[in-house]
Amino acid sequence: MKASRRIPAKKSSRTASPSGSKPTRGLLFDASDLPRIRANTKDPRFAELWQTLLAADLADDTRFLTTELSLTNHVAHLLRLQKILDRTSLIYLVNRDPAQLALAKLAIRRMLDYPEWDSFIEGNRQILGFQRATEGTVALLMAIDYLGDGLSAAEVEEIEENVLKKGVPACYAPVYGMKFPDRVEGWGWNPRSEVDDFRHLDLKRWPLIINATNLKIIPTASLGIAACYFLHKRPEAAGWLELARSSAKAFSTFYGSDGAYDEGVSYWGYTTLYMALFAEVLWRTQGIDDRGLVNYSGTVRYALANTMPTIDDHVKLIDFQHIKGFTMPTVKPGFDIVNHGDSNGAVDVSAASWIARTKKDPVAQYIARNIGEAKQLFGFIWYDPKAKARAPEKTLLDCRLSNDIVVSRTGWKTEDSVLALRSGGPGNHEHADRNSVIFKAYGERLFHDPFRAAYVAKQPRWLLRQTEAHTAVLINGQGHQYHNGSEGTNASWAFARVTDFRTGPGWMTVTSEAAEAYQLVNDKVTRVQRTLVFLKPDVVIILDRVALKDATATVQVRFQLFNEDLRAQLQVSGDEFTITRPHASLVGRMASRHGAVLRAGKLALEEETGMYQFAEIASPAGAEHEILTVCTARPAGKVHGKLKISPKSGGWQVTGTHGGLKVNVRIAVGAGNATPVVTI
Repeated sequence: MKASRRIPAKKSSRTASPSGSKPTRGLLFDASDLPRIRANTKDPRFAELWQTLLAADLADDTRFLTTELSLTNHVAHLLRLQKILDRTSLIYLVNRDPAQLALAKLAIRRMLDYPEWDSFIEGNRQILGFQRATEGTVALLMAIDYLGDGLSAAEVEEIEENVLKKGVPACYAPVYGMKFPDRVEGWGWNPRSEVDDFRHLDLKRWPLIINATNLKIIPTASLGIAACYFLHKRPEAAGWLELARSSAKAFSTFYGSDGAYDEGVSYWGYTTLYMALFAEVLWRTQGIDDRGLVNYSGTVRYALANTMPTIDDHVKLIDFQHIKGFTMPTVKPGFDIVNHGDSNGAVDVSAASWIARTKKDPVAQYIARNIGEAKQLFGFIWYDPKAKARAPEKTLLDCRLSNDIVVSRTGWKTEDSVLALRSGGPGNHEHADRNSVIFKAYGERLFHDPFRAAYVAKQPRWLLRQTEAHTAVLINGQGHQYHNGSEGTNASWAFARVTDFRTGPGWMTVTSEAAEAYQLVNDKVTRVQRTLVFLKPDVVIILDRVALKDATATVQVRFQLFNEDLRAQLQVSGDEFTITRPHASLVGRMASRHGAVLRAGKLALEEETGMYQFAEIASPAGAEHEILTVCTARPAGKVHGKLKISPKSGGWQVTGTHGGLKVNVRIAVGAGNATPVVTI
C-alpha cells in the first residue's frame, strides 16, 4: 500500500508521546506578544482592516452557517466559513468578546460537520487537499491557539480528531503525489463536491503541472504545521514533517536567486505567506530553522518592484462573477500592481512584516509600514511598529528580475511613473503576454494589462488572457502560443528573452526577443523584437521589429486603455493617438517604414460598455516590419511637447522637448536580429 494511504485516523491523545512533551510556545505567538498584537489593531496601518472585521454582521454569519451552508459546497461556502473562523478567532484573542467566541465555535462545529474538506480526489477514494482542506486545517489549529481556554478539552480533542481524519490525510496525499508522480492513482474531481464549473478540467497531469505552483506549497505548509502541532502526540507526525520539509525545500527553488516568483505578485503573496507560516511554526515549536530556504529579503523586493499605486477616486467597478458565488476581486487603486498574468490582488503586508522581523530587514519594514494593503490577518500577529524602517535604495528603481521581467520607475508614490515589460518564460497563472507593456504616470494607468480574466476557457473573459488583450504585437491578427485551458490556468510553452538592459541617470532601455513564442503559432517568424526607451518620468519610445522567412504577414501593435471604470477616452487622428484619463493623458505618435496606419478598436467583449478599447498600428503584409511609437504623458490639462521622429539610414532619431525634458535619442538598427543600439 502506498505511503499516501498510511495516514491513520485513530483518536488523538492529549497525552504526550515518549518523544517529548508538548512545546509551551504557541504556533505564532506567546502571551507576551498580546500587548503588541492588541496595539496593532489601533495602529494606522491596520486600524481600517480591524474596523472592517468588527463591523461584520454576526447575525448574517450565523444565518449563513445555520441555514444556508451546504456541506458539499467547498469552493464558496467552506471558504466563507473559514474566513468567519479566522476573523472571529482573532477578534476573540484581542478583546475576549463572548459573541465572537460563540460564532467561532459555531464555525468550528459546522466545519466539523463537513464529511469531506475539499473538491479533489485520488483514485476515487482519497480526498486531496489543495485549498479548503489545507487552509481549513491551519484555521482550526490556529483557532485552538487563538481561542485558548475558550475551548474545552473535549472541544479541542474533537477538533484534533477531525484534523487527523479529514485534514492531515488530504494534505499528505498531494504532497506525496507531487514528490512521486509515478505512484499517483489518478487525480480527479470529488464527485460529491459542488464544483461543476470546473469539472471539465482534466487533472491527469496535475501531479506534474502544479508541482511548480502555489498549489504545492499550500498543502506542504499545512501538512508541516499539522506535523509540528501533533509531533509530540503522534509518532507518525515525524514522517509528515520530513515529507513537508523536503517538499518546501524543493519548492523553494522555484523562487529566483533574487526572490523573483513566476506566478505574479498576487500569487506570490499567497505562496510566500504559507512558506512563512510553516517556517515560523517549525522554528517556534521545534527549534528547526528553515527560514532561509528562500531569499526572503530579495523576494519582498520582488513584491516591491511590482507595486504601482494609482489615484483612488472611489469609483465602483463593474463586478464580474468568477463562478457561482464567487466574484472576481478588484484591486484598490491605492494598492495597484504590475498585474502580469492573474495578479488580481494587492501586495499584502503580512509577509513583509514577517520578513522585517525575521531578517531584521529595514526595507521590508518600510514595505510593511508604507506599501501594499493590509489584507491577511497574520499581519496583526507579525507586525512590529518598533522595527527599524528604511526607504528602498535607489538601485531598486530599475529592476531586471531573474525571470526577465523588467520594471523601471521614478519612485514608489502615486504620482511616480512605472514602466514594466513582460519578458521571460512560462508560468502558472500566466497570460499570453510576452513583450507586453504596462505604463503608469501621474497617478493613472495609461497602458493597461486587463484584470479579472476568466479562469475557465468556456467563459467569454478567457479572451483577456490572450495576446490581443495586451499592449503587445500580433502577427496576422494572432498572438503567440497559449494553451486551450483544458487543464486549467497552467503554463504555456512561450518564451521571450531580454537581450539588452541598461540604465543611466533618468533613463532605462531594454530589448526583448519573443520570436520563439510566436514561432509556435507561425514557424516562418524569425524576429519579434521590442526595444523600450524610458526617459523618466514621462517619455516612452517603443521600437517593434518583426521579420519572417520565406513568407509575408501583417503586423498589429496594440496599446490597451485602462477603462475598467469607464472613464477613459481614446482619440485617433492620422499618425497620433491620445488616451485621456481623469488625471493624466498620453499621446502616442507612430512611424513605420512600410506604410502602417493607425486605428481604434475594441475587444469582442462587453460590447455594451466599450470597456476594452485599444489603439492599433496596422502594418500591411510584408516580410519585414519596423514600427516606432513615441509616447508622452502629462498631468491632466498640461500640454504635451512635440517630439520629432526622423527616419535615418539604419535607424531612427527622436528629438524635441517635452515638459522641460530635452530629448535626443538615436536608435541604430543593425542587420538581422542584432539588438538595436540606443544612444541617449
